[in-house]
Amino acid sequence: MNPPNFPNVLSTRRRFLRNSAYASMGATAVGSVIRDLRLINSALAVEPLNGYKALVCLFMAGGNDANNWIVPTDTATYNEYSAIRGNLAIPSASLLPLSMAPDAQGHSYGFHPACSKLQTLFNDDKLAAVMNVGTLVQPTTRAQYLANPGSYRPPQIFSHSDQVTQWQTSIPDRPPSTGWGGRMADILNSTANPAGNISMSVSLNGNNTFEIGNLVAQYHVSTSGAVVLSGSGMSPARVAAMRGIINLNHSDINTHTNLQRTAYRDVLANAIDTGVLLNDNITNTIEVAQGGTWTWAQAFPTSTLGQQLKMIARLIEARGPAKFNMNRQVFFCSTGGFDTHTAQVTLAPTLNPLTGTHRDLLFDVSECMYAFQKAMEQLGVSDKVTTFTASDFARTFPTNSQGSDHGWGAHHMVMGGAVNGGATYGKLPTFAINGPDDTGTGRWIPTLAVDQHSATLAKWFGVSPGSEMGIIFPNLDRFDLSDLGFMKPG
Repeated sequence: MNPPNFPNVLSTRRRFLRNSAYASMGATAVGSVIRDLRLINSALAVEPLNGYKALVCLFMAGGNDANNWIVPTDTATYNEYSAIRGNLAIPSASLLPLSMAPDAQGHSYGFHPACSKLQTLFNDDKLAAVMNVGTLVQPTTRAQYLANPGSYRPPQIFSHSDQVTQWQTSIPDRPPSTGWGGRMADILNSTANPAGNISMSVSLNGNNTFEIGNLVAQYHVSTSGAVVLSGSGMSPARVAAMRGIINLNHSDINTHTNLQRTAYRDVLANAIDTGVLLNDNITNTIEVAQGGTWTWAQAFPTSTLGQQLKMIARLIEARGPAKFNMNRQVFFCSTGGFDTHTAQVTLAPTLNPLTGTHRDLLFDVSECMYAFQKAMEQLGVSDKVTTFTASDFARTFPTNSQGSDHGWGAHHMVMGGAVNGGATYGKLPTFAINGPDDTGTGRWIPTLAVDQHSATLAKWFGVSPGSEMGIIFPNLDRFDLSDLGFMKPG
């Protein structure tokens, strides 16, 4: 007779065998390892990942000035902040206080005054801040950074394109071909979504590096639905006409011997079918008032980011067996304008650090994140969907008189019912130019790696410790902690 927990024992054993198979391929390139996963999963009949979970990456393109997003409010540290930030400093009386015990350094914090909705989420334990995260080749001190740049600096460390790639791949010291979200989808998709109807990786903002995989292709969706050929919707008659034009009727399926033509036919047919399926299945999601009575309890902003997150909410509502049949999903959305070299705050006719480009951007992010979280609560999946922010880098701590320049370590937010919210994680940099956390120009050397931050999310999502995690984050074992603790177990 099988023991009562036999299914769990079997699943654990299969996972162990699969991890052993991964480990045996340790000398092989990551891409080659992932291409073998389908065979391994099929041979071992790995138990599926049950229950639904989604990760949503909100990318703040351009390099968000996180130094003004969350600010220390204890008197001594705030005075250091204000003295160095100059005309960028937010007045202490305007900061939105966070209800939390002082951190390990004795700091209390407040949000930028434009972020009242994020303040509400934080004080309701649905939002956490992760401090001074950045791309690291290995743990790095100021002395190491200055003495041995080849070993301790990621390449092109202050370049937008390079840092976007390094954030989204979590492999800063070699040319990667995939993103960490894509590698995660490659590993989990066959067991998480064995009968899924759409891609596990969905982008609301076009091509991105984060979701590039070897097995799972990212699927692009607009804020109004799937883009099917020349539009975001196709009538049945138009679909039939297109099939006729490209000779895609079922009676023709085996008649073409030209391999290129056959491949083109199959790709185009799949695009049409997936687009029609997606648009059909989101038609009656909560965004469309049913009988005029069922709408979002919290209206989404009309901004580009607001509309991206609204579509993600609609796609999540259609996740179930009757529609997309997905147990795991990875979403990407993005908003830009954070490269605030100039006009970060209003300088004319008088200086006003409470207005300007950065204030408007943070206000939009705050409002949009809040609306999305309320939508997840309305759908009953708040503890199943985790949203996290990312950006190219932070910005310099001193002002350049009109704004700030490219930095390095940054603070980021993680949101959802599964987050250990109402707290900060990591260490605030020492506010001193040429101090222990400074490269020399007010660019903070990260004390937490993107690898650690991302691995914490991946573990919650269902990636097992050990070889699976090592394939997704090949540099993770260089750092002491692989789980920063901001996610609840399970």
